[in-house]
Amino acid sequence: MSQHFEEEPHNAITDSGIARVIPCKKLEAGDPLKWLALGFRDLLKAPILTVFFGVFFALIPWLITYAVALTGWHLVILPAMVCFMLIGPFLAAGLYDISWELEKGHTPSLWHAVKAVKRNAVNEWGFGILLTVLMIFWLRVASMIHALYPAYLGDNLEELLPFLALGSVVGAAFTAIVFFLSAFTQPILIERKVDLATAVLTSVNAVWLNKGPMFIWAMIIFTAVVIGFLTGFIGFILLMPLIGYATWHGYIDTIEVKRARKYE
Repeated sequence: MSQHFEEEPHNAITDSGIARVIPCKKLEAGDPLKWLALGFRDLLKAPILTVFFGVFFALIPWLITYAVALTGWHLVILPAMVCFMLIGPFLAAGLYDISWELEKGHTPSLWHAVKAVKRNAVNEWGFGILLTVLMIFWLRVASMIHALYPAYLGDNLEELLPFLALGSVVGAAFTAIVFFLSAFTQPILIERKVDLATAVLTSVNAVWLNKGPMFIWAMIIFTAVVIGFLTGFIGFILLMPLIGYATWHGYIDTIEVKRARKYE
């Protein structure tokens, strides 16, 4: 995988002084598809671990949907979907470890993947708390939107449409913010002994400087999530591990490293 880095333009992120920002590569529009191809290769090399983590990812939205069915709060489906996208990067740590082990020529194991979150534990758990806070904040906003829903209106699509549209716009904004914050944060924390601020700002900087390719990558992730929901979550068993593996290769391809990567 080529690692030709261009000098980064100065911007508010790199010049913030809040924390160190690791330089990034200028990506091309086709790079996200390359990450998917490499991720698919990892999927084929570790099928049992892939299915294990995939089942785990499929259970999460099933439990969310089950909770929605118990409460009868139909308007919670949209925020629940966003919540799933919020916690996904943190839960994918084991998948990143599998790709990293394959990159090093090792045989990945479940125990090694489970321990991945412990390598930079304080900052990785801090990242988890950050995502949880954002999730809770989004749920509170969703509750406010739900409170605006007049009790006298029915459940038909025409009457629900204004509230679904409002929820979609707000949810899209939250999802975009989380994507900036988390696109590469978890892989950085797993591989490097850096603080959370450095990892988050590096992720934000990489996405900001590569808005076109990263938008394509975001749409690929969104499409995978939609397919997963349309297939009754069965699709998540393969799609979420694939996205996890591909994200690791996206990190390798995007964030500057001290030595060339050998995994191609």
